[in-house]
Parts: sequence; structure tokens; C-alpha cells
Amino acid sequence: MTTSTMAAPLRLGDLEVPVPVVLAPMAGVTNAAFRQLCAEQGAGLYVCEMITSRGIVEGDRTSLSMLTFSGAESVRSVQLYGIDPDIIGRAVSILCDEHGVQHVDLNFGCPVPKVTRKGGGAALPWKANLLGRILTSAVEAAQPYGVPVTMKTRKGIDDDHLTYLDAGRIAADAGCAAIALHGRTAVQHYSGHADWDAIAELKASTSIPVLGNGDVWEASDAVRMMAETGCDGVVVGRGCLGRPWLFRDLAAALTGTEVLTTPNLGEVAAVMRRHAQLLGQWMGEERGCIEFRKHVAWYLKGFAAGSVVRSSLGKVSSYAALDALLADLDTDEPFPAAELGRPRGRQGTPKRVVVPEGWLDSREVDGDLDPEAEDATSGG
Repeated sequence: MTTSTMAAPLRLGDLEVPVPVVLAPMAGVTNAAFRQLCAEQGAGLYVCEMITSRGIVEGDRTSLSMLTFSGAESVRSVQLYGIDPDIIGRAVSILCDEHGVQHVDLNFGCPVPKVTRKGGGAALPWKANLLGRILTSAVEAAQPYGVPVTMKTRKGIDDDHLTYLDAGRIAADAGCAAIALHGRTAVQHYSGHADWDAIAELKASTSIPVLGNGDVWEASDAVRMMAETGCDGVVVGRGCLGRPWLFRDLAAALTGTEVLTTPNLGEVAAVMRRHAQLLGQWMGEERGCIEFRKHVAWYLKGFAAGSVVRSSLGKVSSYAALDALLADLDTDEPFPAAELGRPRGRQGTPKRVVVPEGWLDSREVDGDLDPEAEDATSGG
């Protein structure tokens, strides 16, 4: 059973999220189908895949196609990424005016080399003045629509170049509604452990709500993070891969209820079928089944399903084939207890962060960044 607590709703400007839980955008994962699946499990804020501001302003077809929302999403939430204050402002205006977006999150956590080497992603907050200009532009563009703007960041580039406390101050000064902190540096990528002490330090130093991100694998982790850090809510990413019912558990744990968190394989298979169905509704049966393949290993992690079934599920292209394979699973098999509390998704090892020459010499930046620093890459 999961320890529970009574957590206050998350307030982002005029927007209230009844359960203070946010789904972190993950490229190729958190599309409209997956967000609906999660929303069917429990209340929270479900953010769409990260979109570049330039793609929105230039009317890029791929970027605009990502602005698809399910009927289960009570709030249209978008994570935006960019490096140019003017472009960011224009993109926010378009999102609010033409797409009915009700919450905009700005991502400054991407550690991918092709982004940081141009000064973007997790490297950008080092340039405090540019960060302030971007946040101010976004907030001013969203203000006429009453749309709250939040930001997500990491601790910094590395332990010698930390930026999260400055980011909290800058975000508050710019009028952001909240700041989310992934308790890792860019050097760590997704390795090691998240530093929850940094989340607590940020909470103590800023006047706006703070959301904690990193190593929330079970509902009990969220309860513990909020208790230990004082943060106002949690951001969940890799922990829900192949486990959308985590949001059911989170909703229960944060509203004072206890819930059993271990579905058997039959219940997991039912969720898998629902996931494939939602993908099919969005992109057609064959394409939806193909898109579903990447989730199979996450759903079956730790279960005794044989290699033949796993391999066949990884090649499925129709509902009929999927149903036949799911019927071969041992529906009574209990959830593998050994998987509870364990990391899911990518982990890897620490990696050197490449930044532009001379980037670390000053917290100021003159001129514009290379447009190549804006890349539609997941990360935070």
C-alpha cells in the first residue's frame, strides 16, 4: 500500500490543478493518446510534447500537428522551447490566440550536445540576462489571455556552474507562475540520483511555486519528495513509462487515499490494449499499432512473458494480431514486485556538456544565438 497525504491543489495563476502532479513531456511518448490514457487514470496537468517556438511561428506542419488534444484533457498545456525572446513571444501569442492553449511551460533543461553546443537547452540559463528576456517576453505575450507561464530547468551545467537559484529569482521577477527543477545537472543527463536538497533550497529561496522533478518512481516517492522539500507539486517523466496507472496512484496518495499499486498482467494487458486503441483513433489502426510497439518493453518489464511473445508484440500492426498475442499472456501473473521503485527509461552515464567557446566566461550574452540551438529535442 502507498503512504498518502493531503496535498493542496497546485495554483498556476488563475489555473488550479486539483492534484499537484504534472506529466513531463517526452518526445515520441507523450502524444495525445498517451496523455489521454494517463488522464483517464487520475487528475493532473498533462503537458504535450515539447514544440519549438520557431516551428510555431513559421507554421511548420510537424510542429502544428503536435497541437492535438484529447477530450480527457481539461487543460491545454504546451511545453515550448526557444532561444529568441521575440520568437518566443510570438509563439506564445499564437498558441493562446489560435489554439486555445491554457498553460505554457518553457523548457531550459535539454542536455543534448547538438543543442548545448550552440548555447541552447540546459546551457542557456547560464546567460541570466537572456533567460530573463525570454521569460519576460513569454509572460507578456500570455498575459492578455490570462495564461500562466512556467519554466523547467536543471540545477545547472555542472556542479561548478549552477544556475537554479538564479533561475528561480529571474522567473519570479519575470512573472512566471511556477518553476520546475529537475534535480540533476546537464552533465548527469539521467544518470545517478536526483538532488532533492536542491529542490528544497530552491523552494526556500523563491516566492513562486516550485515543482520537483527526478526519481519519482512510485506514488510514495512523490509524497516523500513533497514532505522533504516543501515543493508544491511533482513532475513525473520516466516513472510512468509502461505504467500510466501511476497517475491513479499519485492522485490517491496526494488526496489522502491509499491504493494498491500492483496490477496483475491481465490488468496491464487491458491498459496496453486501451493505449493501442487510443493511438489508432489518433493516427489510424496500422500506424497506431506501429507506434505502440515502442511501449511494449516498458509494459512487460519484469514480467515472465516469453521472448517469442515480446518479439511478436514488437512487430504488431493490427488490433487482431495484438489481441491474439495479449490473449497468450498469463493474466493472473502478479506485478513483479522487484520492479517497484526502480528507474525506468533511459539512464546512461554522465557526459561532458559542450558549450560555445567562451560561454562560461560571463553570465551575459550579446547578440543572438545560433538558430541551430533551437532543436525539437526532448529533454529536461
